[in-house]
Amino acid sequence: MSYFAELRPKNVSDVVAIVQSARAQRRPLYAYSTGLNWGYGSKAPVVEGCTPVDLSGMNQIVNADKVSITNPVALIEPGVTQAQLYQFLQEKCPGLYFNVCGAASATSLIGNALDRGVGYLGPRRDDLFALEIVTGTGQVLKTGFRRLGESSPLATCHPFGLGPMLDGMFFQSNFGIVTSACFKLLPRPPVQVGVSLALRHESDLGRFIDVLAQLKRERVMGGVTHIGNKARTRSSLMYGVSNYLETQCGMTGAALEAGAAGALAIIAPNEWTSLGGIAGTGRQVRAALAEVKARTGKLARMMVVDDFRLDLGYRVLHPLRFVPWLRANAAAIAAVRPLHGLASGKPTDAPVDNLLWKFGRPDLPAPRLDESNCGMLFISPALPMDGDFVTGFIKAMTSVAREHGHELYITINIETESSMVAVTNLLFDRSVSTELDRAKRCADALYACITAHKLEVYRARADMMGSVVDPYSDYWQTVRHLKSVFDPDNIISPGRYNIAD
Repeated sequence: MSYFAELRPKNVSDVVAIVQSARAQRRPLYAYSTGLNWGYGSKAPVVEGCTPVDLSGMNQIVNADKVSITNPVALIEPGVTQAQLYQFLQEKCPGLYFNVCGAASATSLIGNALDRGVGYLGPRRDDLFALEIVTGTGQVLKTGFRRLGESSPLATCHPFGLGPMLDGMFFQSNFGIVTSACFKLLPRPPVQVGVSLALRHESDLGRFIDVLAQLKRERVMGGVTHIGNKARTRSSLMYGVSNYLETQCGMTGAALEAGAAGALAIIAPNEWTSLGGIAGTGRQVRAALAEVKARTGKLARMMVVDDFRLDLGYRVLHPLRFVPWLRANAAAIAAVRPLHGLASGKPTDAPVDNLLWKFGRPDLPAPRLDESNCGMLFISPALPMDGDFVTGFIKAMTSVAREHGHELYITINIETESSMVAVTNLLFDRSVSTELDRAKRCADALYACITAHKLEVYRARADMMGSVVDPYSDYWQTVRHLKSVFDPDNIISPGRYNIAD
């Protein structure tokens, strides 16, 4: 694709000036926060001829001096990352935490939320409110009660405002450039544990989903429960396991590869494994764990994970690592530790490090994933809360992928009380043109499978826009009309969700 020189605004005034200049020159803009939207297009614009607008330099926690237990809201700019907010809270207010997602530490909080990413506690779209937007006319629009001015006591605390809620207009849209927003923080509960459930028999997946869905609806497990297939589980653990065997056990080469495979066969033998979280007082957590055990005991093997258990297990197992079974479990603890931290609000690069390791570039830091040969395409459908339907659909998706020579990496996220999403991706070596072409054909076939089941993806890749949207439908025609209100000259991000002329 062709690009103009990249622009890097430092504040909202810079963004206004950029939009006004672009409008005068009829020059389209493509804004991004940090550009780490891997598997969905990264920082690549949808259409040719765009000027990239890099918002990563707008990285202020605007109300840093006002964040507290009694004011658990951070007013942030698009360049604020997971790691930045985490470090700020650790230093300023450790009694607060936030809804972390499994993307890298350097990913944008606003960028992920605007594309409806999913955190470990719930949908990220629920974390954001009171947006500041620069529209395609250069107007600065503030939603909710921020319209009353930043000095209003309601500006950063009341999430709804008066009248129509405009916030939702700017999620997954190109109606304007979001330059700041309120981000919800949470009081850290006294007890937090992870609950891993390994499904005993793959044939029980439908029942397993239904039981976990009911636990979600009853808020026994109120966060997002992740149900990963074997490929996803082993991919998540492989780097941590291999790193332990290499650095702590001295394994290299073929011995390391065989040792890692053997360890994964011991610690992750099941086709489906779920991971969720329970938080509250000690009595609340104990009661919830007893309820989960009572309902899932016949279906799955349950393991409770917390920092104390991880530390104790490692202290016991690590000195005995000369025993293969004990070594495998010590390696598992080393691999699980950073992933467990996600549920307690600690971001990690571990999932991306796994990808870099898999594609032979463990030397690269996570934000530079695009410099590796790691090819990744997401094709992630929204799903009804129906175990039998989901089981049949996952089988259909798996069959399509197999026909194209691909293995699917699947995590079924119980996201809301009434629906789920299947975060699904393909992995391939993008330096090989034939592999890239095969992956794209597979992704297209998977999308055809999704639509054949009358479903839709919950997030779309940049290259999917032409397939996802029917520009002649009443719905998308209405979206187009709304676009013309905020951006009559089609300056902002043309083509995103196919709203461009």
